[in-house]
Amino acid sequence: MPKNKKTTILEPEVGQSAAQQDGSSINASPMADEIARRAYEIYLERGSGPGRDLDDWLRAEQELKAKAP
Repeated sequence: MPKNKKTTILEPEVGQSAAQQDGSSINASPMADEIARRAYEIYLERGSGPGRDLDDWLRAEQELKAKAP
């Protein structure tokens, strides 16, 4: 590896879904975007503690599906 090579760490923008972070948002459904947005809100509501992202996602999904007609 060349000595001059820099390592760049890309950090996701606040509020981005996992799909948007890895560049695959083209195939993400509107529902997935809504779930990601709500999951992020839940994450913030519980104090931004790490390690419960799946719980946040599942809760957001359940809430949004309950609201859907």
